[in-house]
Amino acid sequence: MAALQSLAFSSPVSHCPRQTRFISGMAAGTVHQSRQSSLCGQPLRVRHSSCVTRRRSRIPTLSIMMVKPTIQFIQGTDEQTIPDVKLTQSRDGTNGMATFSFDQPSVFDSSGEVGDITGFYMIDEEGVLQSVDVSAKFINGQPSRIEAKYVMRTPREWDRFMRFMERYANQNGLQFVKK
Repeated sequence: MAALQSLAFSSPVSHCPRQTRFISGMAAGTVHQSRQSSLCGQPLRVRHSSCVTRRRSRIPTLSIMMVKPTIQFIQGTDEQTIPDVKLTQSRDGTNGMATFSFDQPSVFDSSGEVGDITGFYMIDEEGVLQSVDVSAKFINGQPSRIEAKYVMRTPREWDRFMRFMERYANQNGLQFVKK
């Protein structure tokens, strides 16, 4: 299974020169309100590309990449097992830690074919959050569990992690239960 799945399409934003700006290789614009668009009024930041028409004139187009939120232990190989996640946060909210527990993770099935566990990678449309604090638990010489910890040292890192978890939870049917 591919690590990143994407969807690209052309947008009417590219045909609106008044509202589309190009900033160092990036295009930023606003989608006009439309009943056919699910992006009504939401700002976009996407890479700029050009296409050539039959008349040999260049018409700029926009490609939007959508990334399914995923977790990986080996880069390029998605973990199929859904983890238990425990969050702790300091009283002042400036730092925190997330502990992920995977029972019988699928990475053990493919690690011999693909490679060794190199870290803990949380991937979404904003980028990659990563940690090297990964430990495996063995029972009778067989791998049975992986625990990974992700430490957030600033409110900005906490907010970024929570955005990832919201996307990951929506994708995999997880719920937040406060204890």
